[in-house]
Amino acid sequence: MNLDKIDMDKAQVIMDAIIAYSAQIVPNIIGAILVLWIGFKIVNILNRIVATIMEKNDWDLMLESFISSLIAIILKVIVIISAAWMIWVETSSFVAMLAAAWLAIGLALSGTLQNFAGWVMILAFKPYKIGDFIEAGGYSGSVKEIHIFNTILLSGDRKQIIIPNSDISNASMVNYSTEKRRRVDLQVWVSYSDDLDLVKSTLKEISEAESRIIQKEGITIAVSELWDNAVIFNFRFFVKSSDYWGVRGDILETVKKTFDKKGISFPFPQRDVHLYKESK
Repeated sequence: MNLDKIDMDKAQVIMDAIIAYSAQIVPNIIGAILVLWIGFKIVNILNRIVATIMEKNDWDLMLESFISSLIAIILKVIVIISAAWMIWVETSSFVAMLAAAWLAIGLALSGTLQNFAGWVMILAFKPYKIGDFIEAGGYSGSVKEIHIFNTILLSGDRKQIIIPNSDISNASMVNYSTEKRRRVDLQVWVSYSDDLDLVKSTLKEISEAESRIIQKEGITIAVSELWDNAVIFNFRFFVKSSDYWGVRGDILETVKKTFDKKGISFPFPQRDVHLYKESK
C-alpha cells in the first residue's frame, strides 16, 4: 500500500472541503460586512433625523442626547444580529446570550437602573428644574444639580442634600417655584376682650401698606376659631413666590408692632382658679 498516495488523497479531500466551504461562506461574510457598513450608515442618518426633530421641538439637551444614544444602540444591535445571521451564527443563541447578560446586569444594578429611569422621567416630564425650591424625600431645598442617578438640593442652612432620583420619581413632591405667586397663610391670635372690628381694620391697613402684596388677588381677614383663651383670625394674601419669606417675616413684625401701638393684646395660655372656703 502506498502511504504517500493515501496522504495525498486525504489532503486533496480536505482542500476540496475547504474550498467548497469557502465558496459558500465567503459571499456570506462579504454580505455581512456590507450589511454592517450600510446598516450603520442608515442608523447614523436616522439618528441625525431624530436629533433634528427634537431640536426643532426644543427638547432638553440631556434628554435629546439620551434618546439619540438609545435609538442608535437598539438599531445597531439589530444590524449586528442581521449580519450574524448571514454568516450562519445561531441567532437564537446569540439573542438568548444578550438577554441573559441584560438580566444579570439588571439584577445586579436594579437600584441604579431605577435611579437612571427616574432621571429619564425627570427629564421627560420636568417636574422641577435647577433653581427650583422643592420638597421631596422628606427634605426641602433649592435644586442645585440634576445627575443621572441623584438630585442634589441645597437647604436653607447651606446643607447639601443628595436624593436618589427613584425616590423623587416614585413619591410625592412639592415644587414651590412652579407658580409665580404664592399665598401667605397667617394666624393672628387676639384676646376675647379686644375689639374684633379694630383687629380686622388694622390687619387691612397693614396689608394695604405692604406694596409687595398682590392686592388684586384679594385679601382674607376672617375669624376662623374661638379657642378657650383666644379668638383666631385667618390672615391670607398673595405675593410673588420670590417674595414669600421676606413678606411673611415683615408682616409678622409689623402686626406685632402695630398691635402694641393700638393696644391689641396677644393672649397667653391661662387658667382661672376659683378658691372656695369650706364651711365648718
